[in-house]
Amino acid sequence: MSKLVVEIVDASDLMPKDGQGSASPFVEVEFDEQRQRTQTRFKDLNPQWNEKLVFNVGSDFNNRLNNKTIDVTVYDDRRDNQQPGKFLGRVKISGAVVPLSESESDVQRYPLDKRGLFSHIKGDIALRIYATAPSSDGGGDFVSPPPDFSEKVTKGDKRFESHEYQNQNQNHFQQFEDEIHMETMKPTKKKEKESRTFHSIGAHHGGGAAAQSKPAYPTPPNQPEFRSDFMRAPGPPPGAVMQMQPPRQNPEFQLIETSPPLAARMRQSYYYRSSGDKTSSTYDLVEQMHYLYVSVVKARDLPVMDVSGSLDPYVEVKLGNYKGLTKHLEKNSNPIWKQIFAFSKERLQSNLLEVTVKDKDLLTKDDFLGRVQIDLTEVPLRVPPDSPLAPQWYRLEDKKGMKTNRGEVMLAVWMGTQADESFPDAWHSDAHRVSHSNLSNTRSKVYFSPKLYYLRIHVMEAQDLVPSDKGRVPDAIVKIHAGNQMRATRTPQMRTMNPQWHEELMFVVSEPFEDMVMVSVDDRIGPGKDEILGRIFIPVRDVPVRQEVGKMPDPRWFNLQRHSMSMEEENEKRKEKFSSKILLRVCIEAGYHVLDESTHFSSDLQPSSKHLRKPSIGILELGILSARNLMPMKAKDGRMTDPYCVAKYGNKWVRTRTLLDALTPKWNEQYTWEVHDPCTVITIGVFDNGHVNDGSDWKDQRIGKVRVRLSTLETDRVYTHYYPLLVLTPSGLKKNGELQLALRYTCTGFVNMMAQYGRPLLPKMHYIQPIPVRHIDLLRHQAMQIVATRLSRSEPPLRREVVEYMLDVDYHMFSLRRSKANFSRIMSLLSSVTLVCKWFNDICTWRNPITTCLVHVLFLILVCYPELILPTVFLYLFVIGMWNYRYRPRHPPHMDARVSQADNAHPDELDEEFDTFPTSRPADIVRMRYDRLRSVGGRVQTVVGDLATQGERIQALLSWRDPRATALFIVFALIWAVFIYVTPFQVIAIIIGLFMLRHPRFRSRMPSVPANFFKRLPAKSDMLL
Repeated sequence: MSKLVVEIVDASDLMPKDGQGSASPFVEVEFDEQRQRTQTRFKDLNPQWNEKLVFNVGSDFNNRLNNKTIDVTVYDDRRDNQQPGKFLGRVKISGAVVPLSESESDVQRYPLDKRGLFSHIKGDIALRIYATAPSSDGGGDFVSPPPDFSEKVTKGDKRFESHEYQNQNQNHFQQFEDEIHMETMKPTKKKEKESRTFHSIGAHHGGGAAAQSKPAYPTPPNQPEFRSDFMRAPGPPPGAVMQMQPPRQNPEFQLIETSPPLAARMRQSYYYRSSGDKTSSTYDLVEQMHYLYVSVVKARDLPVMDVSGSLDPYVEVKLGNYKGLTKHLEKNSNPIWKQIFAFSKERLQSNLLEVTVKDKDLLTKDDFLGRVQIDLTEVPLRVPPDSPLAPQWYRLEDKKGMKTNRGEVMLAVWMGTQADESFPDAWHSDAHRVSHSNLSNTRSKVYFSPKLYYLRIHVMEAQDLVPSDKGRVPDAIVKIHAGNQMRATRTPQMRTMNPQWHEELMFVVSEPFEDMVMVSVDDRIGPGKDEILGRIFIPVRDVPVRQEVGKMPDPRWFNLQRHSMSMEEENEKRKEKFSSKILLRVCIEAGYHVLDESTHFSSDLQPSSKHLRKPSIGILELGILSARNLMPMKAKDGRMTDPYCVAKYGNKWVRTRTLLDALTPKWNEQYTWEVHDPCTVITIGVFDNGHVNDGSDWKDQRIGKVRVRLSTLETDRVYTHYYPLLVLTPSGLKKNGELQLALRYTCTGFVNMMAQYGRPLLPKMHYIQPIPVRHIDLLRHQAMQIVATRLSRSEPPLRREVVEYMLDVDYHMFSLRRSKANFSRIMSLLSSVTLVCKWFNDICTWRNPITTCLVHVLFLILVCYPELILPTVFLYLFVIGMWNYRYRPRHPPHMDARVSQADNAHPDELDEEFDTFPTSRPADIVRMRYDRLRSVGGRVQTVVGDLATQGERIQALLSWRDPRATALFIVFALIWAVFIYVTPFQVIAIIIGLFMLRHPRFRSRMPSVPANFFKRLPAKSDMLL
């Protein structure tokens, strides 16, 4: 007996149906009254089955296949809720196109079809279908065991996706050789709903031996050919899977929802409330990690072992193979260490803790002074907010376990979690290879950005300037230095001894105000040659602070000091009564927010002055759980990766501890921020620590970065996901692993949070006295440099390369890839307008007569009752919003490689993006890029010229540039004015509306008279040289 084999490979991008943004799909296949189904894949919108379903065909092999249809339906399994499965889509495939052997078959992707007019279905399914004809030896019932196609499908997907954009233009007008047929249903009394049945699958040109050996079955008479271009798509290489819908983001770059055992989620369950661990509620967004803490406080009465009588004691804490050492203190018999060691409970290799006190010797082996052994079964458990455990004195024992007469050590040993206040400063067993000098580089710390202010200096005028050449009128400019920043005014319009500038220059300064502002007046003698006519120094701490819109401080005259090299000349100058002067207005602006990151993903929008800040509206809690599949960043040195995380929100930066040689690290650290504005973004980055070894001066390598906008989070909901760590390199987009985070945004003032959406994004000063646009990018860059410099001077330092990567220092630089991404975003927005215009055109051309008639009725109702227009529009918006609520995003957004145009960027574009400024590339490459930029600029120039032409034609209606056209227009306007005056508005609206919606038989293919008239109007394009 012949068999039909239907292999269900996978499905992608299914519609969520369970109300939680997911679905539990299974596939049901029906053929010739035989029905089989696959297993259920729970909570998976991109399921993979790789299951084969075998059906009996019968003896009349060819006729039964040709006249039968294979029905493949995808359902959402709702057995847990005791509800019938929800429909996720279906595909109908004609048996006439089923290949007769497994070698001729291939995996094909089919778009899922709707069941009815109001069905909301998306996604596609990958199938592999073939039949086995009965063999002469009676072995037709045997079906060979299926090979594993999962690897083949995955490679095919990747290979096809990589060539997708390259083949798009080449295959735009390319049709498949095979034809697509639609199954004609038998005529019944009631018209059945249209459904797509695939009779032949499109193949690439030159289908190979398999395609040529495939027998061609005649099309049944009741199945006419229809829509031969239905499955037109780029032909993939042999063995690849066909893409049946527009390209989507690579599944490797998508978000993965997780369900770690967090206390915040388990607290709702009855089991947790009745018998769960109540101690985990302190850090409820991370998994509990237990540690054995050993606090070595001090020692006394230690015996002296050296002949010289000196004693350099230190303590060795040993647990299994892990060994930690304190610092040795020279010539001290009563040392004080106050050092804490933390051993992970997961890695405990012994039940006995040894604390050994030794004497440091440089030439010989260190002397043994005594030890203390503690059984771990006797160690107490401490849970914050309990008070710290009181240390106790332990008498030292010798190597035989006998108590000695001299020597005691004070210890405290307890079992705790990462919520313990000793956790950040403790020596950790997973960093046992790190020396004491580099130990601080591996610890978790909290940093705060310096408080930044804008310094405004209004340069007005100067008097009595005296150049070195008495007979020459100076060409004076003013240069101002504030820290590492320098600004200069323009040269005055008139060269005089009393020049006037009236220019405002702005700088960025930070607390504490330790800088000096140097103002110098220079005489521009020649190109690149300036002579200092005088200068002054103003301490920033003496500059008045302007809180908000209050009155500006009065300008002050400052005496300019002559630039001299000797102290004698300086003293003589002080005795002189005459000096040049300069008039300045200087103030520190505290009502602005100093932008140190892009406003598109800013994390803080508060003003600099704490008196002007609004109270917080919520709390953001972040749990940095773990990472997986990290790339070995130190593979050249034979090591793995030393990863740590940095999170930035507002002025608070946090840094997790560094885990050595870990590709799947687990941090489980939780941090909290106050939220003042929900429309802000938190940034989390992962880096490889390059400063764990002595003498290591490497930069910390970036592994990836994640941004989450708070306004996209639901309040009081815990989000746990694996975020892809994507890094754009000169060689292309690279995924370095995945970072697991837990996020929760808690609102403390609902009314204040909702009112925040109606308030300005930035403080009031940004709108009352806005900063010139030409200064914003420069001030932002200076603020970033100040923050990076200040944090790099902390201990342990937050490296400059880390801060610059978190703040996106080079975000404002030109990038052809970003330009393409922004253009694609604009086209995506305009596509909705295009759809509306296409819908209106279909209405006007009577593509669907029923819909057009309904629009006529609605139009007449709104014209007769115009007071219903606005209520109808707003009711329509309300209905659309409520309808889309079912399909709202259930996951926070993340960095999209497809939107960023990063997954298909050209190597030369990436090389240009990572080039230095100014460029360091050879001249021929720069020339090629310049020519490319000229071609792009030429296209932009053409578009701008076309827009200007249309605008000038509108102006030409009444400008009498074309006297005949203007005369026609004003006469027509007069006639329309009289006609509209004597005719009711409803009548005019009905006439215009019915004219626009007229039937196609009353339409002409030629352009309309108004369009012809408008295109004949003159523009200034013929006046250009």
